[in-house]
Amino acid sequence: MVKKVLLFGDIGIDDIITLIYAALDEEIEVIAVVASYGNISREKATNTISYIQDLLNYKNLQVPLILGAQRPMTGEIPKEVSDIHGEYGMGPIIPPINDAEVVENFLQIIDIIEKNEDIYIANIGRLTDLATLFILYEDLMGKVKGIYIMGGAFWVPGNITAVAEANFHGDPVAAQLVMRFASNLKILPLNVSNQAIVTPEMVNYIDQVGQISIVKPMIDYYYDFYKKRDPSIIGSPMHDVLVLMAIKNKDMFQFFSRPITIVQSLLGEERGQSIADIRSYEDGYYTITETNHHQIAFQMDYQQFFFDFMTNMSNGQFDRSLYKKEK
Repeated sequence: MVKKVLLFGDIGIDDIITLIYAALDEEIEVIAVVASYGNISREKATNTISYIQDLLNYKNLQVPLILGAQRPMTGEIPKEVSDIHGEYGMGPIIPPINDAEVVENFLQIIDIIEKNEDIYIANIGRLTDLATLFILYEDLMGKVKGIYIMGGAFWVPGNITAVAEANFHGDPVAAQLVMRFASNLKILPLNVSNQAIVTPEMVNYIDQVGQISIVKPMIDYYYDFYKKRDPSIIGSPMHDVLVLMAIKNKDMFQFFSRPITIVQSLLGEERGQSIADIRSYEDGYYTITETNHHQIAFQMDYQQFFFDFMTNMSNGQFDRSLYKKEK
């Protein structure tokens, strides 16, 4: 059964790979994309998404492009990270400037949710837009079939500070609001997304048999950054695509239910740290009120990831018998 997905994202290389993956996947139907600040500015993000839509020309990606937030709820001016993702989120590729056709009315999202039953939300960027919807339309958001987000780092190093992951660090206020109000939330943190490694050999195969020429230069650029930071790494982590994989294939992950708190400090290493409460509640020694439990993915089946990613990104041309590298 096809899963209808409302996609929220900033734009970086792994975000674009997620858009490409969605366009190629027959089990995912993206019904709208909400573009906001994050890795690059909102204006650059809409330009890049529009370019990707035209380049791919897949029907399931020719969808409304809705303007999201320009800055976080903290009021800060966002910093772009072109050293990681490139000026336009495409690594070395500079797309032509175009007049992107965008929906400026953010609340158009409400109509989309109301008109689509069994809709899923996939949030692969900062959580500012998602938090805004919970502030304005909490009851309606409770009717969404499932909300899946990429974010957080639990007892593993962060990728922005020693303890904080980028999406939560970028707007910790919004992240905490979502933790507070969401009741149908699944989180794909760095614990699993750091395992979603795409090696240069995998990229070369996709480049040879696939039909989308921008994949290799983007991921090569991404890998160069990671390799400089960690010479031992064998490939690039595709953080965001796991959100779509989790929507269509829950068996790929093992989820554990825990209350979560996001550190609200705007200064210091702890900003945006995600803390899961692992204490036992059985002895009645203490109680926590008004705290939702959320599903956190701590383990992932890499072999399932490998075959799903390779099959999709090679447009169904992946030959398991010829390509033996499974892990």
